[in-house]
Amino acid sequence: MSDSEVIKFSLLVTGNPASSQNAASALQFCEAVLAAGHKICGVFFYLDGVLTASDLINPASDEVNIPDRWAALATQYKFALEVCVSASLRRGIVNEQEAAQLGLQHYNLKPPFLLSGLGQLAELSASCDRLIQF
Repeated sequence: MSDSEVIKFSLLVTGNPASSQNAASALQFCEAVLAAGHKICGVFFYLDGVLTASDLINPASDEVNIPDRWAALATQYKFALEVCVSASLRRGIVNEQEAAQLGLQHYNLKPPFLLSGLGQLAELSASCDRLIQF
């Protein structure tokens, strides 16, 4: 596939990974895009989708660990997993820096997920050919 045929995708994930199919469908879509030779510019998690970034998610042994699969895929293909900081704070997802600033004893943002603002979603949208929401 030539560079002119490669489609650059960004994804917006808004559904809770435990109670909706959004995060799993987005992950499967992402895997298919990469297998077809296209590019993922980044993934932005917003609203209940930010719960995907929790390092405390522990699914049953016969279930797919969606946060682990996202982390592995992003590391392998070197794209960012951006998590809306405002939506995260409302849902108890914090990184080490935010925990320290807020006086919290613990943090639970799973690496390589990163807290960022909505401006990053705008940048992802501008840098891709297609923005797909799940």
